[in-house]
Amino acid sequence: MSGMTRPFLLSFVLLSLASAALAQSAQPVSALKGHDSNAPIDVSSDRIEVQDRADRAIFAGSVRVRQASLALDTERLTVAYSSTGGVQIRRLDASGGVTVRSPSETASGNFGIYDLDRKLITLVGAVQLNRGGSRINGSRLVIDLRTGRAVIDGGAPGVGQSGGRVTGRFTVPQRGDR
Repeated sequence: MSGMTRPFLLSFVLLSLASAALAQSAQPVSALKGHDSNAPIDVSSDRIEVQDRADRAIFAGSVRVRQASLALDTERLTVAYSSTGGVQIRRLDASGGVTVRSPSETASGNFGIYDLDRKLITLVGAVQLNRGGSRINGSRLVIDLRTGRAVIDGGAPGVGQSGGRVTGRFTVPQRGDR
């Protein structure tokens, strides 16, 4: 083999293996696709401070949020709402470590934003997405609840724990020797 062919072949084999692992172990969409962001939101915490003139409420201490099959746990949550025509939640900002769970996946990061108007969940800082036995790490995760598309970015070097790169470990189905 020529010197140019060997690196290309090795790259092709590695890419093929990674694609096969992704196809078998990680669905291309988030389990939150089609999540009902209009469902009621239940919040519990150790403390709440309502800042009615600013149209926000701040929950602190072991905050638990539930909406349909979505669960969010954090230490501090700021709820931005509109008070025209009754209270309508617009956005949840979480800090102090954030974990988002669906029935089949768990995502965590340092900070989180759930934009109900845009139907987006964003986690930033030391992000980890787990599904089954597979795990992906990065600096930022954006989940589009309409499409179920989940995108993880590596970010700038030194941001988060991934050193600017997206990393992953994927389970591969065990097969008997043929």
